[in-house]
Amino acid sequence: MKTPAFTGASVAIVTPFRDGKVDYEKFGELIEFQIAGGTDCICVCGTTGEAATQTMEEHKEVIRYAVKKVAGRAKVLAGTGSNCTATALELSLDAEAAGADALLVVTPYYNKTTQKGLIQHYTYLADRVHTPIICYNVPSRTGLNMTAATYAELAKHPMINGVKEASGSLDLVAHTRLLCGDEFNIWSGEDGQVVPIMSLGGKGVISVVSNVAPKLMADMCHAALDGDFATAAKLQIEQVTPLADALFMETNPIPVKEALNLMGMDVGELRMPLFPMGEENREKLRLALKKAGLL
Repeated sequence: MKTPAFTGASVAIVTPFRDGKVDYEKFGELIEFQIAGGTDCICVCGTTGEAATQTMEEHKEVIRYAVKKVAGRAKVLAGTGSNCTATALELSLDAEAAGADALLVVTPYYNKTTQKGLIQHYTYLADRVHTPIICYNVPSRTGLNMTAATYAELAKHPMINGVKEASGSLDLVAHTRLLCGDEFNIWSGEDGQVVPIMSLGGKGVISVVSNVAPKLMADMCHAALDGDFATAAKLQIEQVTPLADALFMETNPIPVKEALNLMGMDVGELRMPLFPMGEENREKLRLALKKAGLL
């Protein structure tokens, strides 16, 4: 059995920007908000953190800052993926040196690759680090989907801990569990599928919703981990799903940054090419936050 890099709720935390630069004071406040809410793991420099528009040095420094700020009070999952294997390795080694607990490595995007190429990509990285790797399968963004057979091959490597599964396919999750058993951990990458994936043996979620409602997501995940799926399902259906719908009405992280600003968290601007929400969707988002008791 492979020990999961973390269990429960990980926030895919936003990166606050002010006048084109990372606002580290605000970033620290966001981390404290998550820890106070019971979040088990802070995932930095992921999609929600706008890693794609960070410079290499910004990317490294955000991870270093997060590790130092968290100071062992939660796990830190560092986004270190790239469509360039050499770049992914550079980021991974720096995050490892900083003290990250695990590395989140998205599948190569744009240039993509084959399933054999995926195995080579992840094996190359895993052979050169001493920190657990969580693969990230998000075909809606990368144009590349992993298969259960690929997961089964990757599961053989001791440094490949599992996957953030955001394909939307519960069938893929079930087949992965069938082939890999407990040698390959699965986390939901979809806020709307957390409880279904955990019912199939998933270990938790890497979540956007946690940015605005950390306690809700942590409570839901821990109910599922404790086998109380009645409570977990009720939270998923009645509270998490409506929030997820609102936070994904436009491309992530546009709505979640707007939501945090509406909540008075003042996380600053988006980086181009992302563009702020229009008034109509902003009002829909405000109403959803109000209904959830977050305003």
